[in-house]
Amino acid sequence: MQLFQSRHVFMSVAITSLLLFIVLLRPPLLAAETQLKLQTLIEEAEQQNPEIQAARQRWEAAKALIPQVQTLPDPIIGFAYRGPDIMREGRIAFQQEFPFFGKLGLRGQVAGNVADQVREEYKATGLRVLAQLQEAYYTLHFIHQSIEIVQKNIKILDEFEKTAEARYKVGKGIQQDLFRAQVELSRELERLTTLEQEKETLHADINRLLNRPPAAPLGTPEEVNITPLPYSLDQLNEQALQHSPLLKAQVKSVESGKSALDLAHREYYPDFFVGLGAMQSFRSSDLTDAFGTLGIKVPLYYATKQRYGVEEALAKLEGARKNYQTVSQDLLFRVKDNFARVQRATRLIKLLGNAILSQAGLALESSIAGYSVGNVDFLTMLDNLLKLQRDEIDLHQERAAHEIAIARLEEAVGIPLHKVQP
Repeated sequence: MQLFQSRHVFMSVAITSLLLFIVLLRPPLLAAETQLKLQTLIEEAEQQNPEIQAARQRWEAAKALIPQVQTLPDPIIGFAYRGPDIMREGRIAFQQEFPFFGKLGLRGQVAGNVADQVREEYKATGLRVLAQLQEAYYTLHFIHQSIEIVQKNIKILDEFEKTAEARYKVGKGIQQDLFRAQVELSRELERLTTLEQEKETLHADINRLLNRPPAAPLGTPEEVNITPLPYSLDQLNEQALQHSPLLKAQVKSVESGKSALDLAHREYYPDFFVGLGAMQSFRSSDLTDAFGTLGIKVPLYYATKQRYGVEEALAKLEGARKNYQTVSQDLLFRVKDNFARVQRATRLIKLLGNAILSQAGLALESSIAGYSVGNVDFLTMLDNLLKLQRDEIDLHQERAAHEIAIARLEEAVGIPLHKVQP
């Protein structure tokens, strides 16, 4: 009987030593998978993303409108014929409309401001798409790290189950320990299935942003480096108000509204028509008559046309000013929100990396050693393993959250943060 117990103690020590080795092991990324570089994805998205390209085409269309509205209306050339056979005559006339002084210039200003607004919206679209891409990329990195942690713990829990079963068979453990190990193992397998599904969803999302087929293969994200943020909230707010394309677009919208209002007032003034013509008698090859005409386009219905045109332009201008205030407030909120997220993630990364993880690892090692000699119960050891897993996953989640908040700040500020001058 003593020999059997000695063998059992030796087996328990061997198993727990193996478990300790597994706990301390950190499996590297799979070498078979290619490394997925964020900068490469960003460059591809800038060239291939259909939403970015559509925004650029809207800008090109807006630019093409400027010379059209600054050009005089097309001239009119007319022909006329009259008379019986013995007095046949023909006429030719040329007529050109000239808008009142300043109208063409104002139309050009309106179109130019609209084009500038669309240009800024194009830039904002690019920043938004790239922020979405970075969010998907960092989340994918977190999912890959979580999968590695769960796979490692599945192996450990499998060994825990075998150990609990062996101790139960020799009367050194209880059946509840075996059941608990089996339940946690099943939960880990369930968690792994969910993570694999989330990984495939993120693959499809990244491929969508790159204009690739949803099932196109992707590699493993490269290691995430924490981006420092040596700027205060006030400095970020100032940069956002200066550089944000969304805010610049609203500024151009207000300027366009002012020019449109000036143009609406100018519509009270008449446009002019100048015409030249000649009459040809078919009895002679010489011109028998030449004439010129001058016409005025009278704004006769100004009470129901031009007056309401001014009211329309004024309402649009006030709406543009309110939109500017709305976008400005939303922009400052986004800066504050993501700045707070960066600060929170920075503190938690330091706390988890420098203290909690090492303490949780020591607690697990101690409980494994205590369990092998019967000083610690199985549930305590299992609980320490699950806490360590949760802390490891939390660390990677906070690292991803930090970089996602940085990407959103860059979208709001309008320029890369490492180029912002404090």
